[in-house]
Amino acid sequence: MILRKLKESVIGPGVILRPIAIGDAKALSAAYVASRRHLEPWEPVRPESFFTVEGQIERIDGLLRQADDGNLVPLVMESEQDGRIVGAITLSGISLGPFCSSYVGYWVAGDQQGRGLATAALERVCEMARKIVGLHRIEASTLIDNTTSQRVLKKCGFETIGDAPQYLHINGEWRDSRLFQRILHDRAPAL
Repeated sequence: MILRKLKESVIGPGVILRPIAIGDAKALSAAYVASRRHLEPWEPVRPESFFTVEGQIERIDGLLRQADDGNLVPLVMESEQDGRIVGAITLSGISLGPFCSSYVGYWVAGDQQGRGLATAALERVCEMARKIVGLHRIEASTLIDNTTSQRVLKKCGFETIGDAPQYLHINGEWRDSRLFQRILHDRAPAL
């Protein structure tokens, strides 16, 4: 439902942010294969099927079902020049009512680092979360040593709220994470 309200938007020279679609499976598969080594230290261990077009079709279908239920907002960063997927950002665990919060996760292709795409996408998602979804806050986590992602979060107004030992199973082991949040507004939740 939320995805239908979103329009694509430019987040950098020649790069747009837009809702994910089943038709992205081939481009996402290629993006994950190309950035596999770059992303490996920061992600869970993936089965080989994850890197296939069929695996991405299945994954995207699941993401879209969760989006229809209002639990998730999955977006991709796409090169306008060649249609290549160069990153993704997802709001997940959307909870309304008194909590009115969500989690955000993102990645940018290894060859697209340093262009400000993660920062621009995260700012756009925060704006959308506040204006369209009506969230009060967004939470994010990074591995303790992922200083690049921590800089992105801080640029976007996220504050450190603590460290969590053995928070996520990443690259084959339980890893400590640094937790961040951004308060989007102070209005009472919609009834």
